[in-house]
Order: sequence, then structure tokens, then C-alpha cells
Amino acid sequence: MCKTCGCHGGGVDKIKLTVEGMTCNHCKAAVEKAVRALPGVMAAEVDLPAKTLKVDFDATKSSLDDIKKAVDEAGYKVV
Repeated sequence: MCKTCGCHGGGVDKIKLTVEGMTCNHCKAAVEKAVRALPGVMAAEVDLPAKTLKVDFDATKSSLDDIKKAVDEAGYKVV
């Protein structure tokens, strides 16, 4: 398995979350930066108009609760 993305042999979970409180590009950048800092997160992308966050991550290194906590600590809320 690739240690960067998990592309060989699986190991990548993909989730899409709705996040409240994001209103501008600063909000988008803050959420993406907070989530990308977690171990095992390969990608975090906010769709600002849709108020969603897509995350590709290794669930053996970070959990959904870890992602929600990172969003919360950045000042936003997963609903």
C-alpha cells in the first residue's frame, strides 16, 4: 500500500460532512487546514456554497470523531 494515499490495497475512507458556520474563503481555509493536520488525512476539501467537507483519511490513524473535533476546534460545527 502507498504510504501517502493508500492507493494500493485500500485503506482509505471517504466521508462527506455538512459544516455550519462557514461563510467565506477564510472559513474554508481554516477548516481544511485543521482537518489536514490530523494523522492519516490525505485530503480535505470544503465546498463553501454547499457547506460540505469531503475528507479522504486512514481510519486507523484518525477517526470521524477526531475530524469532528478538529472542525469544532477551528470554530465550526459538523451537523
